[in-house]
Amino acid sequence: MGVFSKYHRFREAGEAANVNNVARFGEPDHSLFTTSKVFTLHKHIDITDAQERVLYEANTKFPSLHDKTDITDAQGNHVAHIQRKILTLHQRHFVTMADGTRFEVSNELWHLVKDINNIEGLGWQLRGNIMALNFELYDRDNSIIAVIGQKMFSLHDKYSIDIYRPEYEDKVVAILVTLQHMIRDREASSAVSSSSSSSNN
Repeated sequence: MGVFSKYHRFREAGEAANVNNVARFGEPDHSLFTTSKVFTLHKHIDITDAQERVLYEANTKFPSLHDKTDITDAQGNHVAHIQRKILTLHQRHFVTMADGTRFEVSNELWHLVKDINNIEGLGWQLRGNIMALNFELYDRDNSIIAVIGQKMFSLHDKYSIDIYRPEYEDKVVAILVTLQHMIRDREASSAVSSSSSSSNN
């Protein structure tokens, strides 16, 4: 289904690249896929290749006020550390890569349909469509780096990532994991707000 959708970009491992992605950006260099484990005391995300081999793992400490997450590769090597900033008007996460590179992912306010997340420190931008669950990652020259699609109605919170700049794979994975946390935080906040509103009524 995801292969033939013009607007929804998610696809399962083993399926061909989304036709809309190919039409706009060409064939991706390769693709990755994520699955989140549920019903555990900590957040765990597996990032796999097209053959469903685990290439990266992301684990979040629980409980953690700062939502501290560490990403490792299949050999157990440290890839990145992610930490949420608290007491801020908009969502902001700090990312430190294994090589010492640091950047921040922050969400711009007041975008009703499209999300814009600035990757401060890299000059990149993650542009999203909340309704279609699609996100495109661009470099400072406005060239495509990766396209992310989220599966609708998935218990395991699945994503697919078409990567066009393989030299940035580690950073793309770190940004993807950060995006998943930001979306979950927003959903949790919306649920609390809805519950509070219902109680007041």
